[in-house]
Amino acid sequence: MKVLILGAGYGGLMTALQLQKELDYNEAEITIVNKHSYHYITTHLHAPAAGTLPTDRVKIELDDLIDREKINRIQQEVVKISLENKSVKLKDGQILVYDVLVIALGSDIETFGIKGLKEHAFVIRSVNSVRLIREHIEYMFAKYKTEPNRPEYLTFIVGGAGFTGIEFVGELADRVPELCKEFDVDPKVVRIFNIEAAPSVLPGFDEQLVEHAVEVLKSKGVEFHINTPIKEVTAEGVILENGEEIKSATVVWTGGVRGNQLIDTLGIETIRSRAKVDFYLRAPGYKDVFIIGDSSIVFDENGKPYPPTAQIAVQEGEYVAKQIVSLIRNGEIKKTPFKFQYLGTVASLGRREAIGKVGKWKIKGMTASLMKQLIDNRYLYSIGGLPLIFKKGKFLR
Repeated sequence: MKVLILGAGYGGLMTALQLQKELDYNEAEITIVNKHSYHYITTHLHAPAAGTLPTDRVKIELDDLIDREKINRIQQEVVKISLENKSVKLKDGQILVYDVLVIALGSDIETFGIKGLKEHAFVIRSVNSVRLIREHIEYMFAKYKTEPNRPEYLTFIVGGAGFTGIEFVGELADRVPELCKEFDVDPKVVRIFNIEAAPSVLPGFDEQLVEHAVEVLKSKGVEFHINTPIKEVTAEGVILENGEEIKSATVVWTGGVRGNQLIDTLGIETIRSRAKVDFYLRAPGYKDVFIIGDSSIVFDENGKPYPPTAQIAVQEGEYVAKQIVSLIRNGEIKKTPFKFQYLGTVASLGRREAIGKVGKWKIKGMTASLMKQLIDNRYLYSIGGLPLIFKKGKFLR
C-alpha cells in the first residue's frame, strides 16, 4: 500500500514518525513530501525573529528523524492534488500516486483584506522569514545611527495580539536593551507598538492572566492599541481604522492564518482554505484521504471549531497514523472518532515570564516559564528523544 504524506509540519511529521514506529519495513511504501529538508518548530519562530534564539535551534533535519529504509523523503513543493485520480503533482513535474493520502500542508497568512499588508509587512511563518526580520531589525538600529532624525527606524509595529504577536513583542522587548548597548542608542527612542483589532490581547484567554501579561509587557516598554483595526500598511508605516497614522520602517504581521490555498482546489467544502473533515479527519466522501493540521477544521461536540494549534496537529498526526495502520492490517479504519485532548496552554512573555492555564490551574511568572520549556522539550522528546532535547531544547535563561 502506498501512503503519501504531504507536509512535514507538526501533523505530517507526527504521522510519519508514528507509522515508522508501528509498521514493519515491508508493510507499506511511505513517502513524505516537504518543501524543505527540515522540520521547523513553528511555536518557537518568534524568538529567532527577535534575535533571542539562534535560527538553527528551530530547525531539525528530517533525515535525523526519519528512517530512510522505511520512509522515502522528497524535497519538493506540491502544486496540484487530484483526489479523483489519486495523484499529486510536484513543482518539478513529478506525478505521485497513492492508496492513502495525508494532507498536512500547513497555513498561509490571513490578511483580512488589509491594503498593502502583503507588500509592506514582514511575517513570522518560516525559518527564512524570521531570519529576514532579525537582520532587518539590526539594520534599523545601524541605520538610525547615521540618520538620528528618523525615529521611524526604531519604531516597531506588531500587528495582532494573539499568541505569536504577544510572544514576539515579549522577546523583542528583551532584545532592545542589548541592541541599544551594541549600537549605542538611547533606549528611550525605541518604541514597540502592539496593535489588535479585538477588544483584548490573547482573545479567549483567561482575563486575569491577560491583565498580568499586559502589565508585564507594558513594564518592558510595549505600547498597546487594542480594539483598533489596521486599515492599511504602507511603506511609511500603518494607518489605523480611526485615521491615526503611525510611522514605522518595521511592520510585523502576526494577525492570523488560513489554510493552504491548494485545499480550495480539492472540490470539498472549505472555510478560509481549511477543509471541513469528518469525525475521522477524512475528506468528506473519501475513505483514503486524511486532512490534518492547519489544512483542516475540526469541530468539537458543541459545533465549535478547535483553534489551529501545534497541540491539536500533533494529536491528529498520532490519530491518523493509527487509522492508517488499521487500514493496512484490517482493511478498514477504527470506528473511534478523533477527540482532541486539551493539555493546557502557555504563552511566553520573554525571559522568565509567561502565563498559562494547565488543567484547572492558572500559572504565571517563572512557574509558567518553566512549564513552557517543559512543554517545548516534551515535544522534542516525542520526535527525537533525549539527544534532540540536548541539541535543540530550551532551558532557563
